[in-house]
Amino acid sequence: MVKAVRADHTDTTATRRKVGFPSPPIWIKPQLAKLVKKAPEGLDWLHEIKFDGYRMHARLDAGRAQILTRRGNDWTDKYPAIAKSIAGLPARNAYIDGELCGVLPDGRTSFNLIQNATDTGEGSLIFFLFDLLFLDGENLTALPLVERKTRLASLLNGAPDSLQYNDHQIGHGPEFHQVACQHGLEGIVSKRANGRYEPDRRTWLKIKCLNREEFVVVGWSDPEGSRHRIGSLLLGYYTPDGKLIYAGRVGTGMPEAELERLWQRLQPLAIDEMPLDEPPPRGTRFGSPLVLSRVHWVRPDMVVEVSYVEWTSDVLLRHVVYLGERQDKLAMEVRRSRARVGEP
Repeated sequence: MVKAVRADHTDTTATRRKVGFPSPPIWIKPQLAKLVKKAPEGLDWLHEIKFDGYRMHARLDAGRAQILTRRGNDWTDKYPAIAKSIAGLPARNAYIDGELCGVLPDGRTSFNLIQNATDTGEGSLIFFLFDLLFLDGENLTALPLVERKTRLASLLNGAPDSLQYNDHQIGHGPEFHQVACQHGLEGIVSKRANGRYEPDRRTWLKIKCLNREEFVVVGWSDPEGSRHRIGSLLLGYYTPDGKLIYAGRVGTGMPEAELERLWQRLQPLAIDEMPLDEPPPRGTRFGSPLVLSRVHWVRPDMVVEVSYVEWTSDVLLRHVVYLGERQDKLAMEVRRSRARVGEP
């Protein structure tokens, strides 16, 4: 990733804000990525690091900045410092696509960090920006991606450290993916270098280094021994025809403070009847048997992200680790992806 070079853009900002430009759209549906097993070859593809954070859009109009989720919800109040940085860009108006992340000391992004920053107001957040859809009254979505990114890099010249341009590699997709995995990154995203921006279309490609996915929380089990509040979370996913299917359990990766937060979060969601279309298996070749009398069912509204080693032959997750809650995802949209490493 490339840090922007500092420059004084005060005069440019003042000049542009005196000129009237059409406002950017209120919200643009994000272009999406399809999970595939291998990065594409060829110079007509560019490749970016896949970050571990919240997909966000930034909308700037006449000095007022908004931070919008992938669903179009306004989260500006959650990230006022990021919004202030966007408001200081040298443009009358703009609409930018990116990923809001917490960053570890070694430069890797961590979903847990952004979760903590959201909940506590502490922590260092960086908005990695990778596409520019609208600038000073001009709709850029029909332009080639490389041209949009060139304009984005120019716009971010001199921006605060909290706004970073997400650079890319032209060609050499498999090699780029291999290096990303060697550095412990989540994966890469591959895009047509000359592609236009296609809202709500899954025409980008994502190639992961780890098996990680979002699941719906369908219940929790009672803890054993001295464990706090929750033994494990019970997970599920929706089929295309709307059935809610059991996927397994996760009990690793939740410190005591997170167990308490999750327990408080789940209390108002508690229900008497199982929300799954079919009951979970009582036993499995991996892990202890599930005792349904110790399970508390919940309304399937909450989404969490986990990592795992594989899907077992009986279609359950194995060696699952909790990564965090995904407040930016709708439960009904959670599906089981099929192009995973180690999948049966």
